[in-house]
Amino acid sequence: MKDTIPVRGGEELHEERLRDYLQQHIATMPAGDLHIEQFPNGKSNLTYFLRVGEWEAVLRRPPFGPVPPKAHDMQREFTILQTIHPIFPIAPKPYLFSSDESLVGSPFFVMERRRGIVLDTEFPDEMIVTPTLCRQLSETMVDVLVQLHGLDYGHTKLATMSKPDGFMERQVHGWIGRYERAKTSDVTGTERLFQWMINHVPATSEATIIHYDYKLNNAMFSPDMKQMVGLFDWEMTTVGDPLADLGAAMGYWVLRDDPELLKSGLGKPPVTVHEGFMTRREFIEAYAVQSGRDVKHMQFYMTFAYFKLAVIVQQIYFRFKNGQTADNRFAHLDQMVISLMQYALQITEDSTVGGI
Repeated sequence: MKDTIPVRGGEELHEERLRDYLQQHIATMPAGDLHIEQFPNGKSNLTYFLRVGEWEAVLRRPPFGPVPPKAHDMQREFTILQTIHPIFPIAPKPYLFSSDESLVGSPFFVMERRRGIVLDTEFPDEMIVTPTLCRQLSETMVDVLVQLHGLDYGHTKLATMSKPDGFMERQVHGWIGRYERAKTSDVTGTERLFQWMINHVPATSEATIIHYDYKLNNAMFSPDMKQMVGLFDWEMTTVGDPLADLGAAMGYWVLRDDPELLKSGLGKPPVTVHEGFMTRREFIEAYAVQSGRDVKHMQFYMTFAYFKLAVIVQQIYFRFKNGQTADNRFAHLDQMVISLMQYALQITEDSTVGGI
């Protein structure tokens, strides 16, 4: 199953200019023609596959058009990978960061290309999908998240790049502000949702490295599906509340009995709707057992996770609505925002709505 496509119209890179620059700055890159394709699934940052002969790499850059303040910070993500890769090899090795916007129209970075299987909405055609396989994938996702949260960040750059004290209070107020800046219409109940989150921030003193975009289609698995061999999209990574990371992961963990708009609002339902994948409750309980953490406040973390996801979708829709992107995949994301907001509100009233 091919994982790249020809570069979408309007998102092309200048091949010769980029090739010359990379050959000057990446010692392992050979001479020859640079071939560029695109990874199709991202709805935020743009990711390209670079190849010269047998040499391969991946380039990441922000989306075209204006972007929210502090979002899509390529230098920060590059620095995070420099910090994380040596102690967590599932993260890809970064090669180069450039702030020269004349090359691709924005700052960008280049990292190693990993080979394996990324699961999104379909399994590879040749794969025999069983409940046992789906359970195994669920367990691997739990295992790796617990492993990440167990890393010692004290001697890494993340210790100085992050401010774990007051993390969740800042998150709640920060994402409310992001929503207000990207709002295109009024959604019923948002003020009530905002106040509930502000009033229910759990008191916590623990902080770990958190990926904060931990989901199946950001992970790569070995061909036999027994190991995770890559974890991508470290843009949101910081040091903060590990249960916020767990909540965010569960916000993306879509199940077959979820509301239809949650399942298909961003396209085809993800593979987690297949029989055998852990329920959210099972995932959370498995995480609690392995990590030893108390998960009694997951109602808050799940509410916040769906709200945060709604804001991310709203930011994408804001760019479409204002003509900053012509990608028609985004034309009806406003309905997804409403659905996510309403779902978050329902969880504030009944945690079982979110399958917790």
